[in-house]
Amino acid sequence: MVVFFDPGQMTARLDLEAPQAMPDGQGGAVVTWQVATSLWARIEPVSFVTTEEAAAGSGRISHRIWIRFREDIVAGQRFRKVARVFMVRLARDPDETRRYLVCQCEEEVR
Repeated sequence: MVVFFDPGQMTARLDLEAPQAMPDGQGGAVVTWQVATSLWARIEPVSFVTTEEAAAGSGRISHRIWIRFREDIVAGQRFRKVARVFMVRLARDPDETRRYLVCQCEEEVR
């Protein structure tokens, strides 16, 4: 079944970031994030879960982020829109036509 999707709904400009491990000089590593590319996307909020840590409220919002198909998107990368960060948990081709990619992402809110 072919998924109908209007590409005109991709109105969010996002940076795709990939983790880079940098040696910390003590045998470990520090993770930094490098911008791989910028792209247009559609962000759909899906659900919100609240938690309480040390008497402070926080939560996680799950999103579906639609982009044009790319083969280089994997779990562990993230999208950034200014101060908002969306961690990629899963990327899939919704109808296996290689037109679009739907990324299941989580945004941490404090």
